[in-house]
Amino acid sequence: MRTLFISSIAFVIALLGSCGSSNSTTSDLFEIQLQDNKGEFQQFDEVKISLKNKKNTTIETISYFIDGEPITLANDTFTLDMPELGVKTLKAVINYNGENGEITKDIRVLAKNSPEVYTYEIINEFPHDINAFTQGLEFYKDTLYESTGKKGLSSLRKIDFKTGKILKQINLEDTYFGEGITILNDKIYMLTWQSNIGFIYDTKTFEKLDSFKYGKSKEGWGLANDGEKLFKSDGSEKIWFLNPETLQEVGHIETVTNKSVFNKTNELEYANGKIYANVWQKESMMIIDAKSGAIIGVINFGGLKDKVKKHDNLDVFNGIAYHKERGTFFVTGKNWDTLFEVTILKKP
Repeated sequence: MRTLFISSIAFVIALLGSCGSSNSTTSDLFEIQLQDNKGEFQQFDEVKISLKNKKNTTIETISYFIDGEPITLANDTFTLDMPELGVKTLKAVINYNGENGEITKDIRVLAKNSPEVYTYEIINEFPHDINAFTQGLEFYKDTLYESTGKKGLSSLRKIDFKTGKILKQINLEDTYFGEGITILNDKIYMLTWQSNIGFIYDTKTFEKLDSFKYGKSKEGWGLANDGEKLFKSDGSEKIWFLNPETLQEVGHIETVTNKSVFNKTNELEYANGKIYANVWQKESMMIIDAKSGAIIGVINFGGLKDKVKKHDNLDVFNGIAYHKERGTFFVTGKNWDTLFEVTILKKP
């Protein structure tokens, strides 16, 4: 009798299991298909989209979306005219057999054109603290501000750029590795690297006004602003938008060329609708469209490091500040003895 009871239970379990497995999910029934099975496109490409019906299920309606925005189709084709580039999520919402379901597919939308190549011309050279492991550099009301890194050496400084004299300085606690800065409405926003915290200081007194935590962004690298929002890099392909009042991440762009997604964005500067970004560990700089994320230019700063004093602690090219009134850029490097004023020239 006991053997019969166990067999009955096993039969019921098997029956329940087989009943459950007969219920297909939406992804079992359908699949989003794009022309030529591509997953990578360029901005403004026209893309043909269709739905593969794997089991000939009766479909009542289909609606398509990209990053939550509805797609308008013409002959089953739509245009990739979204303002921001990078990884996008296609979604199909399907009504079938009286049910609603959805499936998704990720694609990459790259820039339409390849980056233009630029070079530089040195206008002036100014002294720079050879012990400054430069992380952030920014002009505010004709005064240069600089942040430096390394644990135990991280600082925030106000500098007379013509003489290199440090006018004011505060040091961070030894546990912090200082990173990029930007200045908006008499407040200095400063990042730390891997401590998941940033600080806010008064521009005049250097009094610490507040601190803030990072959200989805991985680390603290570079900061800039356009007068309304902050731009933050974190060592990934993303540049995050921060609300300067709440310091919450309210969006992002992804840095892309016409060939690939690029993830080496370091120190940042904003000027005239563009983000200028040091390329990590390289003697070059990207010019990024601040709205789309397209890398529209690359500046080759090769040879600049050869013009500074050689010593054991000499490190990479890093630090960029735009002087609005002069219309020039000021650049330097980690533990460089020189601050260079340069103009950016399109390479012939």
